Amino acid sequence: MTTAIVVAISVMAISAPAVAQRAYSPQEERNKAVVLDFYEQGLNRKDVAAASKYLGSYIQHNPNAEDGPEGFRKFIEFLKTKYPQSHSEITKVLVDGDFVILRVHAIREPGTRGNAIVDIFRLKDGKIEEHWDSVQPVPEQSANQNGMF
Repeated sequence: MTTAIVVAISVMAISAPAVAQRAYSPQEERNKAVVLDFYEQGLNRKDVAAASKYLGSYIQHNPNAEDGPEGFRKFIEFLKTKYPQSHSEITKVLVDGDFVILRVHAIREPGTRGNAIVDIFRLKDGKIEEHWDSVQPVPEQSANQNGMF
């Protein structure tokens, strides 16, 4: 009887979905903190000087934005001018070594549904070296009830 219980518990433990996230290394925690502060300072506060301290060469993969810190400055100036009330809420953060991935709900104008964004940052020596993003408008209706965030 005891063997059957041990086997049953083992099978349940193996087949149960993994819920816990692995612990991040100190470098991963630092990378996460860098990206989160960069995002808050740059995208939400629109403070280029405060955000730029985190930029390395900043290779940009978004075809609508220029490379480098100067390209980032131009993008933030565009937001300040065209969408001064824009705000981005980070809904999920994933870290894997030098990569930090954000799931973001970005609203450029209050009262709109906004966009669902996945931002991917690659860091080197505590600086953001590369950025990719994928942007999807939040639709009025969804074919499912799962939500985008």
